[in-house]
Amino acid sequence: MNRTSFLALLASSTLALHSFAADAPKPLRILLITGGCCHDYAKQKDVLKAGLEARANVIVEHAHSADGSTKPPIEQVYGKPGEKPNPDYAKGYDLVIHDECSAGVNDPEVIKAVLQPHVDGIPGVNLHCGMHSYRFGDYRKPVPVSADNGKWYEYIGLQSTGHGAQQPIAITYTEKESPITKGLTDWETINEELYNNVQILTAKALARGKQGNADNVVTWTNEYGPKKTRVFSTTIGHNTATVADARYLDLVTRGVLWATGHLKDDGTPAEGYGPVAK
Repeated sequence: MNRTSFLALLASSTLALHSFAADAPKPLRILLITGGCCHDYAKQKDVLKAGLEARANVIVEHAHSADGSTKPPIEQVYGKPGEKPNPDYAKGYDLVIHDECSAGVNDPEVIKAVLQPHVDGIPGVNLHCGMHSYRFGDYRKPVPVSADNGKWYEYIGLQSTGHGAQQPIAITYTEKESPITKGLTDWETINEELYNNVQILTAKALARGKQGNADNVVTWTNEYGPKKTRVFSTTIGHNTATVADARYLDLVTRGVLWATGHLKDDGTPAEGYGPVAK
């Protein structure tokens, strides 16, 4: 091969590589919100980031508070002391994961700001204590979604208020044909918290958990608001060992891809959204 032919081949190859890079799907940007009471979020946020990024073409960024109270000062969302909450906190992201335990955050203006991205159509994933956040009033009784203290439950699609002692939970996938659960096998957790179901609103159950005589929905989907925003939730995930379990991370990854519209009917990632070599 002469020098002219070699240079032409090199130029062609370089152009093809640039074209491939331009056509390659961009990773989904995910905002993971963590912090608050009762959980080892310092470790769990990193476990979730590593687990999701290993399973799908996503980039997980943190909005984390090291505060262990029921009112963690998550400044990116709630604003700094004296500031108004930020309804644009999710701008530029494809999905928000609510893994915060903000059970004492009860200001309706803050709750409205937290929900605003989802009203606007940004999908949501909610893990464990996310279900017990943003509550006030007599929330231990069934709350109408039309009530001031029912807005978070309307987004979640299910109202939960508490749990019993930690014991293993036998998880059964009840909706076998959902792309989120297709091919997944039933399993049993280590000692975990089984959240109650005060009322099931618009949630579509995917899995139930049995612990002693209690048998509750533990995983579900919902469509929220005027844009029918996709929302995936699971109440499993109190202990770090559970969060690190491959079966848990597989489930949450599928929830993420389903919520963003990047999960095929057979439960596999859409083209370009599976694992990416790092």
